[in-house]
Amino acid sequence: MAKQKTVFFCQECGYESPKWMGKCPGCNQWNTMVEEKVSKVQSGGKTVKKKANKATPINCIESEKEPRVLTKMNELNRVLGGGVVPGSLVLVGGDPGIGKSTLLLQTSDQLASLGKKVLYISGEESIKQTKMRAERLGILSDNLYVLAETDIHEIEERMRDVSPDFLVIDSIQTVYNTDVASAPGSVAQVRECTGQLMRIAKSEGVATFIVGHVTKDGAIAGPRLLEHMVDAVLYFEGERHHTFRILRAVKNRFGSTNEMGVFEMKESGLVEVANPSEVFLQERTNGAAGSTVVAAMEGTRPVLVEIQALISPTSFGNPRRMATGLDHHRISLLMAVLEKRVGLLLQNQDAYINVAGGIRLDEPATDLAVAISIASSFRDQLTQPADVFIGEVGLTGEVRRVSRIEQRVFEASKLGFKKAYIPEKSLDGWTFPKGMEVIGVSSVKEAMDYALGGATHETKTAIYQSDT
Repeated sequence: MAKQKTVFFCQECGYESPKWMGKCPGCNQWNTMVEEKVSKVQSGGKTVKKKANKATPINCIESEKEPRVLTKMNELNRVLGGGVVPGSLVLVGGDPGIGKSTLLLQTSDQLASLGKKVLYISGEESIKQTKMRAERLGILSDNLYVLAETDIHEIEERMRDVSPDFLVIDSIQTVYNTDVASAPGSVAQVRECTGQLMRIAKSEGVATFIVGHVTKDGAIAGPRLLEHMVDAVLYFEGERHHTFRILRAVKNRFGSTNEMGVFEMKESGLVEVANPSEVFLQERTNGAAGSTVVAAMEGTRPVLVEIQALISPTSFGNPRRMATGLDHHRISLLMAVLEKRVGLLLQNQDAYINVAGGIRLDEPATDLAVAISIASSFRDQLTQPADVFIGEVGLTGEVRRVSRIEQRVFEASKLGFKKAYIPEKSLDGWTFPKGMEVIGVSSVKEAMDYALGGATHETKTAIYQSDT
């Protein structure tokens, strides 16, 4: 009979301890140790000698001949770095009901329509329930196989019968290994099942997608080791009460982690949004103080989003600083620059900053737009609806250059914007789009004088307009 012992695992990082501890030594989190029973599998007295692999010179190794497989979703291909890599292991996480299963079921149908065999393992639904969802999405493919199973050994046996090119596990928290005496979804089960799926993906060349649930903090449930084992980690974000969804890559061994895919949830499933800038700006209100537009870069794609600011006198001793979609520490820094370098008295004002559309901006090119929106709301002066602001603001109030300024300005011109405020050092070396007035500013005070103070353009020589 297999000998059982009790071990305490950390639910955050997977740290193993023979006794309970209040604070995990691995991740320094409190109250994360959970008791689990672990069985020691007997080998039956047989000694199996594993065949050793030999080291091979790198110039003698054959390159991967199979190219990436492109799905019909360009947004998904962009986030994955150019398509699905054969033999890769991709983890997709997101809140419950956000559309993870819908995304992977549609992707499975698209891959099956290309002549690839896809095995969809459902651990949370029966095959009839999966069929109902597939009919609603219009999915009817002969190369898409569905199986309701949670035993990892049975899944491996069915894989040998089907020999799929792609495998989808929905979800990894429901899969269990009978050799591990703990409940499905525990740290030990998630680690062992993911490790076995990784070995299958690498040895058989089967591209595998696994769905992972998230905790209340937004992180993928299970040990942090899970994210280290897989090749790519994708987060599916959005509000369940809104139709738009954002797919991001936080880890990708085969591509960039700065890409973003935008989808819209409809009755017939997820539909990709080809022009996210138009979607984020379609509900913008003209003639409102505190509203500006910035051209931000999400990977290789410029995206125009609206930044809203509300500045009001505080009723408390310490003013509030709240930001949605931006780093609130960066907001405090910009407000300090505006108070010290421009002369705005903001120390007794509450500040609420929001990025419309639910997108999160991390790059410093949004500084100028945030500063102008704060000043616009504080002075109650309107910004022009056809203006776009691009630039990084330093501690001395200067506007510093940013990368890919040409792509940002051209994207703004395509959407009908007529005037762009950019760093003065970024004016040279490229041709401005037709009908777009490009204004170079050297400081945030200078940008405020033009955008809010009504300064005439003829007084500065750093203003250019294309004649072509």
